[in-house]
Amino acid sequence: MAYEFKLPDIGEGVHEGEIVQWLVQQGDFVKEDQAIVEVMTDKVTAEIPAPVSGVIQELRGKAGEVITVGSVIAVFGEAGASTASTEKAAEASANDSKTNGNGRTATATMTAPSTSQGNVGKVLAAPATRKLARTLGVDLSQVTGSGPRGRVIPEDIRKFQPGSAAPASRPATSAASVILSQGQRRVPMSGLRRKIAEHLVKSKHTAPHFAYVEEVDMSRLVAMREELMPLAEAEGVKLSYLPFVMKAVIAGLRKYPILNSQLDEQTQELVYKHDINLGVAVATEQGLIVPVIKQADHKSLFTLATEIKTLAEKARNGKLTLDELKGGTFTLTSIGSIGGLFGVPIINYPEVAILGVNKIEKRPVVRTINGQDQIVIRDMMHLSISCDHRVVDGAEAALFVKEVIQYLENPTRLIAAL
Repeated sequence: MAYEFKLPDIGEGVHEGEIVQWLVQQGDFVKEDQAIVEVMTDKVTAEIPAPVSGVIQELRGKAGEVITVGSVIAVFGEAGASTASTEKAAEASANDSKTNGNGRTATATMTAPSTSQGNVGKVLAAPATRKLARTLGVDLSQVTGSGPRGRVIPEDIRKFQPGSAAPASRPATSAASVILSQGQRRVPMSGLRRKIAEHLVKSKHTAPHFAYVEEVDMSRLVAMREELMPLAEAEGVKLSYLPFVMKAVIAGLRKYPILNSQLDEQTQELVYKHDINLGVAVATEQGLIVPVIKQADHKSLFTLATEIKTLAEKARNGKLTLDELKGGTFTLTSIGSIGGLFGVPIINYPEVAILGVNKIEKRPVVRTINGQDQIVIRDMMHLSISCDHRVVDGAEAALFVKEVIQYLENPTRLIAAL
């Protein structure tokens, strides 16, 4: 008896998902809990497992197609059952045999879809690797994986030469839609890239942005971090500047909670968040992902550093859970490792503000020393904040940033606030 498998509720607030690619094909026998399809939502990419063991009789939806939760995406039959396509092929074969008269030629040329066993049709690869393959127009099924259990890794994709491996029977993916024309390469915007675009457009169209930029003298904090480095290393902690900035932000949000709020557009009420859940933007091969450190205001400097590292690694390896991506109340985005003077980030809607943390570099500045103005060298950095002007006024944003700066420029005060 056929079993219709409906797209399950992947998580709170997720109503639809985009098919990234099928991991099986029609006619395959799959075991219960075997991943059959990769689905991307606006929050996470997830491999959906088979609910039962059986033969895939029908797959509904193509790569790049958006499907709603509760829609039938696959039909399973019992092991040994003929697939829909096999039945159609057999029916066509019978019809052709009738019209042919002797039946020999039609029967010989009619080819029904192959029915593979087990996991033959699946290519093991992380979502980031699949994204790289799509970007480069490489068919994963033709790549020989050098990772554990034959898993395809990014290096395999980069080294791949067409024709270097025998193609396996695979369903078509969005990579097939790469179009080469007059020296240009066109790739449909899909998956996470499309979700990011939709989210940012919604943010810019819904929340009227304004930006404010201020300069910070990080010299004392740079020195304090140097003192803490041996202790952090002894505890196995990679201590960047971001946890210090997070601590300063937490102190600022406590004083100016309007920046840790959200506008309920239906009721036109401001919702002040009790917890301070800090999102940290992470650049991945798939695109920008923002995992969230929950209740950051209750965590130590080293704990924040550890969680940043863990979440960033999971983001780059496509291992984040839906829970790790939701619930943010304020976001930080750091481009300091890349450089530039400062950026003007787009709010991670429906939050009301986002803080850009920029490069620390030595610059000449004027300081009054012993009553005399002098040009000295300091470790300087820009903080750039974007706010939803429906909720936050310019003065509030400026005062918040000034408060953050007070902690960063006076790390002993920051320590007292930990």
